[in-house]
Amino acid sequence: MILLATLARRLLSAVPILFVVSILLFVALRVLPVDPAAMSMPPNATREEIEKARHDMALDRPLPEQYLLWAGRALHGDFGRSSHFRKDVAGLVAETLPGTIELALAAMLVASALGLAGGLLLFALRDNPAEAFAETGTTLMMSVPEFLWALLFIFTFGVALQAMPFTGRLDPAMQRPLVTGFLLLDALILRRFDVLWSALVHLVLPAVALGLAFAPPIMRVLRGSLLDVYHEDYIRQARLRGVSETRILLGHALKNAILPTLTLMGVQFGFLFGGSLLVEVIYSYPGMGNLMVDAVRNADLPIIQLVGLTYCVVVLTINSLVDGLYLVLNPRLRRR
Repeated sequence: MILLATLARRLLSAVPILFVVSILLFVALRVLPVDPAAMSMPPNATREEIEKARHDMALDRPLPEQYLLWAGRALHGDFGRSSHFRKDVAGLVAETLPGTIELALAAMLVASALGLAGGLLLFALRDNPAEAFAETGTTLMMSVPEFLWALLFIFTFGVALQAMPFTGRLDPAMQRPLVTGFLLLDALILRRFDVLWSALVHLVLPAVALGLAFAPPIMRVLRGSLLDVYHEDYIRQARLRGVSETRILLGHALKNAILPTLTLMGVQFGFLFGGSLLVEVIYSYPGMGNLMVDAVRNADLPIIQLVGLTYCVVVLTINSLVDGLYLVLNPRLRRR
């Protein structure tokens, strides 16, 4: 109950943040030198037709009134209509969001596995001549951004070796199953293992490109946390009792050192979710990043606003879940 109450408080505290973000996005997009009414009309539209569109979209009203009208519609699920795609914005985001979530989760799985394994390796190499080489390797990994990893993988595995696909989420000859919108989950539900395999193969390169870019900080934080933990008294006492070094590391030190690493992984996931934009564009991955790029290119303000709010909601949700998991792993932080 304490855990659920804490999670509820964290989620409620996120509501004012979302409110402030929505205001900032609304105001920032309205002060841009772009006329949404003109963008929503065909090129041969007359001045009178554009002015009528401005009136229908309430763009001729004061900015606070415009926001209140938009917020009232948004609370009922109406986020406007795309001026470029001529579709409801909420439907467009709902179509692309599952793909971005799948990519971000796969990339976070790669980053976590590499980060935790690399952190343990760095810790094991302490006071070893190979430690300097390992440190240099992590520094080099941190110096390469995700979009450069993506381009390197396309050139190596897609063009040179022709071993992996590097466009889209599925083979063009396959029909995408639609149940939940999450391609991997839908393939499992319908037992379309051919679709599942194709989706996984298409996911490998973009997920690894993102994961490699975010793994080095996890390695370094875990190594530093382990070094701090190994100076605690209970580690020395465990050695005096004859406990093996492996058991000390995995049974005592790691569960305490993982707490700051877990916090970093939550923060990293938020950055990773937002950083998927460039990778999606490079791999022609039909996610929210590609939708955002199309919206910016065509000055489609309703899409830009809802995508920005969606990123905010996802990051706030992730932070709340990480806080809850932190409480599970560290009972001393639970407050009655």
